[in-house]
Amino acid sequence: MNPARTLCLVLLLASLHAAAADSPSPAVSGDATIRAKAGPSDIVTTTTTRVAGAVHSLTWHGMEFIDSFDHGRQLQSAANFDAATKYTDETFNPTEAGSSADGAGDKSSSRLLKISAKDNVLETQSLMAFWLRPGEKSLGNPAKNTAVLSNHRLKKRITIGYKDLPHAIEYTVTFTIPDAEKHTYAQFEAVTGYMPPAFGTFYTYDAGKHELAAISDGPGEQEKPIVLATDTGSHAMGIYSPDQPSKGFKTAGYGRWKFKEERVSKWNTVFRYRDASGGGVRPGEYTFRCFVCVGSLEDVRKTLAVLMKEFAIGK
Repeated sequence: MNPARTLCLVLLLASLHAAAADSPSPAVSGDATIRAKAGPSDIVTTTTTRVAGAVHSLTWHGMEFIDSFDHGRQLQSAANFDAATKYTDETFNPTEAGSSADGAGDKSSSRLLKISAKDNVLETQSLMAFWLRPGEKSLGNPAKNTAVLSNHRLKKRITIGYKDLPHAIEYTVTFTIPDAEKHTYAQFEAVTGYMPPAFGTFYTYDAGKHELAAISDGPGEQEKPIVLATDTGSHAMGIYSPDQPSKGFKTAGYGRWKFKEERVSKWNTVFRYRDASGGGVRPGEYTFRCFVCVGSLEDVRKTLAVLMKEFAIGK
């Protein structure tokens, strides 16, 4: 073959390869459903493209447990960092479902990379959008991020049912802090649930007494698993993580809120890391294992009792 023609062919192939590499990858559909039997009904969990594969809906026994209105009110994960400056809420805040500016729209600024759903198991990988866009403010504090889409990768695995506990949803999340970022404080909201106003009665679970105790709607955190329920106790959702508490934060970890104007209730489980010694919070993966308990109030109480007994061993 003519050397000049060979060179042209090589350059053409290289150009085509580069163009393919630079072109955006096809969008990944986030629409998926998993389900499993729990007492009189299936627990059904649904994700959507609209919220980049975050959990848009969770139903059991005829009731919706999630108030998926904007791109913040889902069953989802998020993180907050100080970006090596004074920490302020939401100003460096990668969020699974998308950004505040996405509002009630049908698109997310987060990017879903992978999703799989079969029977009772769902797995996703995504890049989280920052909650604030560059130039926006939260409580008067400006966003520290300079882009809409972060480099923070989130992986999650949701399994409905755990061992002999059909009302337990094992919810494992892995956050990845990019190597290029510098932080002295990291706050991981491993999972949070925004619930309709019918879930307006709040409890903690006391492992020593094996019983639920009424608690105010806060707002605030404390160290015991949180349960939100309807007034009659017919439906309830609780959160427990065997990885709690964070070092140095032994009286926190489980938060609850009731937003009266928005007519929504919220719970979360939060992990914190602080290192101001000079090394900062290390980049890399941070994994948290959580259990979301769904059913009647008594179903949730019994499920928490078994889980906390199992994971108390060795602590």
